[in-house]
Amino acid sequence: MTVSPGTDRTARAAGLPDLARLQLRTSAVLIASQILGGLGVPISIALAPVLATEISGTEALSGLASTASVIGTALVSLPLAALMTARGRRPGLVLAYAIGTAGAALVVLAATVKSFPLLLLGMAAFGAASSANLQARFAAADLAAPDRRARAISVVVWASTIGAVLGPNLSAPASHSFAGTSIPQTAGPFVWAAVVFVLTGTLIAVLLRPDPLLTARALAAPEEQTRAGRSLRAGFAAVRESPRARLALVTVAVSHTTMVSIMIMTPMDLGHHGAGLELIGLVISGHIAGMFAFSPVMGWLADRLGRLSVIGLAAGLLSVAALLAGTAAGNHAQSAAGLFLLGLGWSAGMVSGSALLTDSVPQPARAAVQGLSDLTMNTAAGVGGASAGLVMAQAGYGWLNAIGAGLLLPLAALALFTARRHPATAPAPAKGVSS
Repeated sequence: MTVSPGTDRTARAAGLPDLARLQLRTSAVLIASQILGGLGVPISIALAPVLATEISGTEALSGLASTASVIGTALVSLPLAALMTARGRRPGLVLAYAIGTAGAALVVLAATVKSFPLLLLGMAAFGAASSANLQARFAAADLAAPDRRARAISVVVWASTIGAVLGPNLSAPASHSFAGTSIPQTAGPFVWAAVVFVLTGTLIAVLLRPDPLLTARALAAPEEQTRAGRSLRAGFAAVRESPRARLALVTVAVSHTTMVSIMIMTPMDLGHHGAGLELIGLVISGHIAGMFAFSPVMGWLADRLGRLSVIGLAAGLLSVAALLAGTAAGNHAQSAAGLFLLGLGWSAGMVSGSALLTDSVPQPARAAVQGLSDLTMNTAAGVGGASAGLVMAQAGYGWLNAIGAGLLLPLAALALFTARRHPATAPAPAKGVSS
């Protein structure tokens, strides 16, 4: 991205460094925070069901720990959005990691005193770190030119690959590191996660300067600098008034819900068809690679072909994924292909939907709308994940995939309607910014 002299003069007048260098530095800090923060969540979340079983004494309650984390992620989304709207990205992200650190400490305490309610409270607070990881993708878009927003978002999403892959593999060393101490070994990963969250919050507090959201606000047009447009109420109003913003919310929520609902039940289906732990691990690793490793490609496509085109691609990929996974019936190669495409479809939907949402609302309302997006996404996924087990038990994995594919029909219809009534245009370069 290159910045025209006009924009550069505006930045200097506001006491800001060159915007191209600032965007690069901001992206570098966010990528580093995603690698660290993205490591802290999976390193411990993999053992949350095991810890819940140990404390409660029954496998029937094992899923509640992960569910509490998802609920916590959803509940903290709007308060964090309100804080970011008022004070900027840095205070919101730092607070989220601080809450996540406190949550990890509560989980360790719960494991030590064998308190299941305290475990659920800790896991809910732990979910705030996931909310910070999600919000980082929007921080990457604050200073990006409109025709490069999707790529800016996708690079930060891609950085999650490292933590998502390494995290579960570090669970065992983290557990063994507390052997012979008063801390239960299954709680060890949460100690590691707390340390990781402290480091991540410190990194953001020290290096995410100047704040990208406040900088973008300072450079916005005068009519977009009113305080009245920065409230949560203004964010809800912006979504109501923008068909494209509504499509973006539906895209992110449906893509995430479809992915979560099918993904969490796949290991069980594979096990029913004779797959061992090694094969299940490979299938899930391929799924994670589809989710994160190809996100820069999705960002490039969303910037070059348009957001709506990639939303259509997401619906297509997720539909094919559900078809392959749901009809595999013991064909492990077909299951692996389906799960890989499931991750790829999620990536397409997440990147294009996030970019479209940012494009579609006024600058003052963006932080509030982005918080609403994460609330909607995590609430829908929480309901989907909780329902998936019931569908699996009553109807089977094939029907679960069929229902997941059925969720994509309203998304496809809304995308077609929006494309016809509000034709897609290529994102224009920002005023004074060329690429």
